[in-house]
Amino acid sequence: MRLDGLHRTSLRRTLTVVLLAGVLAGSVLQVLATWRTADAAVNAAFDRSLYGAIRAIDASISTESGGIGVELPYVLLEFFELTASGPVHYRVATEDGLVEIGSPDIPMPDEPTALRMPHFQTVDYVDGPARVGTYVRPLGEPASGNIVIQVAESLDSRIEFSRQFILQAVVRDALLAVLAAAMVAMAVSWSLRPLKQLREGVQARQADDLSPIDTARVPVDVLPLVQATNDHLGRYRTLLATQRRFLDDASHQLRTPLTTLLTQAGYALREPDDRRVRETMEAMRAQLRAMIRRVNQLLVLARADTSPLQSERIDLASVAGEVVRRLWPVARRKPVDLGLEHDGAPVTAQAHAGLVQEALSNLVDNALRHTPAGGSVTVGVRAEAGECCIDVTDDGPGIPEDELPLVTQRFFRASNAQGVGTGLGLAIVQSIATRLHGRLVLARAPGGGLRASLWLPAAQPRVDQAAGT
Repeated sequence: MRLDGLHRTSLRRTLTVVLLAGVLAGSVLQVLATWRTADAAVNAAFDRSLYGAIRAIDASISTESGGIGVELPYVLLEFFELTASGPVHYRVATEDGLVEIGSPDIPMPDEPTALRMPHFQTVDYVDGPARVGTYVRPLGEPASGNIVIQVAESLDSRIEFSRQFILQAVVRDALLAVLAAAMVAMAVSWSLRPLKQLREGVQARQADDLSPIDTARVPVDVLPLVQATNDHLGRYRTLLATQRRFLDDASHQLRTPLTTLLTQAGYALREPDDRRVRETMEAMRAQLRAMIRRVNQLLVLARADTSPLQSERIDLASVAGEVVRRLWPVARRKPVDLGLEHDGAPVTAQAHAGLVQEALSNLVDNALRHTPAGGSVTVGVRAEAGECCIDVTDDGPGIPEDELPLVTQRFFRASNAQGVGTGLGLAIVQSIATRLHGRLVLARAPGGGLRASLWLPAAQPRVDQAAGT
């Protein structure tokens, strides 16, 4: 829940807080690291100076006379005292204690000291903490044993220098942290500027503006969201266009029949002859039937354009057989020979069963309407090259070659069409074929009629069937 609340806050605020927290944490770590590094560097520098004093004393020790002679470099020690800003103590002694020069109370290291390796430690000595450097080496011929050289200095000068050095480093790091924070704030503001421009552009749009959002200046991270929005706008634009077309079609198809019905009803009310009134009522009933068929086809066309589509594996032979059995009574009344051709091999398509039935019903009904009495209509089902096909072939008058590309348009009727029609049957089939990722192919039949072929994508073999083969 806390993360969801964080995601609902301003993106600018979230980025600023997170990045500034990172800068602050990094600055604290940098200050700590600088403190440790500066303290170690100061100690190393002062320890080298202390070791220099030890080496100077070591150079003044002589054993040529058989004993130990020390000629202390007083000038160097005085200079060292000035550098240390305090007294400097020294001690030169043998490990057996027979020779002791300088301050005998300088403490030795707690652990054994390796030969010719300087050892440094901080101890309480005289007036406070002091840094003691110890150096042990063999005396050499003709003397024997080891000699110990120690120099101790106060830590006051070292501490003061370290404080100033570290303070300067901390001030420098603080300034860098402030600069980094300012750059973070500027970078966040500059990076989010395209989003602000995008928001202002969308807010400035008119309510009916469904054109795609310009992606020329959209950041790559936001581009998928804008593209998804454009896709949604495209689908919504298509939906509105479909609804607008449906309303236009409905008004176009219903205005004239309703006016005719109103005229016929007025005529029937004024007509005293019962026979003519009955004729008018019969004409009105025929007109109402035609209107019902138009409305049903318009609703089917709208549903084919906008209804949710969930494809499934369907047996086209079974669907075709069901449609043929349902339309047999219509064929017998005309009469027209309506038949189904199928070799028995499975023809499985990936489509929507309801839409396929609607398309095939329109094709067969269209063929029955335009086939003269005594003619034939044949429905064939076949599979070919990864596709499935349903052919509806009739021996009616067919459609002129130059009009074949036009008959799938709404309300278009061929020049040789006879009887009453709406010009929507083939338009419905074309719309369904498009929604099912198929196609409708119209051609003249060998006998002069029309062959309408509805091609649909074949279903992929099932996993268990593929494994069995």
